[in-house]
Amino acid sequence: MESTALRVGAVKRAVTCYHRPVVRQAGHFMQRRAFASSTTTEDSFDAAEPIHFSSDRNQFSKRSTSVEAPQHRGRIDLARLRVVPHSPSYFTSAPQYTDDLLHLSALLRRHHLLPVLPPGQAPRVAWKTIDQYKTETAEPVRVKEYSAILTLLKRLNYIHPSLLPAEVLETLQKYKRDVQPHLNQAKPILVDEYGCARAVGRRKSSNVRVTVVEGDGQCMINGRSLTNYFGRLHDRESALWALKSTERLDKYNVWAVASGGGTTGQAEAMTLGVAKALMAHEPALKPALRRAGCVARDPRRVERKKPGKLKARKMPAWVKR
Repeated sequence: MESTALRVGAVKRAVTCYHRPVVRQAGHFMQRRAFASSTTTEDSFDAAEPIHFSSDRNQFSKRSTSVEAPQHRGRIDLARLRVVPHSPSYFTSAPQYTDDLLHLSALLRRHHLLPVLPPGQAPRVAWKTIDQYKTETAEPVRVKEYSAILTLLKRLNYIHPSLLPAEVLETLQKYKRDVQPHLNQAKPILVDEYGCARAVGRRKSSNVRVTVVEGDGQCMINGRSLTNYFGRLHDRESALWALKSTERLDKYNVWAVASGGGTTGQAEAMTLGVAKALMAHEPALKPALRRAGCVARDPRRVERKKPGKLKARKMPAWVKR
């Protein structure tokens, strides 16, 4: 019983010693904190001396501890001042982009009441790509951020050209590409003095130079006849599809020089070349050739095989397991 009472008493003394310092420290801290600041208002405050700006760097080369320092007290040396940025956007991650976005937004607010063109009739403009813009600004601009700029540019571009302000025109010119693709005019195909119309057709990696002249329906490709050059019936029909769709097979002769690619690519390239040369002889056939699919070039290409795959997309059998 005695040993048990001694152990209980020791535990109580230990708990008491553990809590006492905390109480003392807390009370002492609260006491000091209560009287930390003075509540008297007897002290008087004087206004600061006026500031005199000076650009003389040698005049303030010494510290205020020198003898001559008191006579220059209150003056500030401009050479030692911190340069304040021209724009608050300097402190952002993309200051140039932020300034451009704010400038375009301000222009739209000032001129949003001007008359605009009907939908779809705005002047065609090729704007700078995001890669070109990032190269000029040297800032990490995301696609979503650049889309906001393009939206404002397209809206400003809808303002009627006769009422377009000079500042808007100058700003739009800044974001246009140096070369506008839609302004490039294709060289017209003409019929020469010998009655020949020459054109070039391309498909995949095949190039075919075609000469079309009025005749009785002959066709020669690389010095060989059509049936001898193309073994497949589908390729023969594709090569002369422009003449067949317009019922002109027995009215024109065709000479072609083909290079590159395979037989299918050369046949489809010849389709485009024959259609271009045929429109030089008869421009009124363009709607019919367009409906037949002979005017526009087919941009599709074969998808190449990827490493680790059997074909372009087919995975090996062991991967599917």
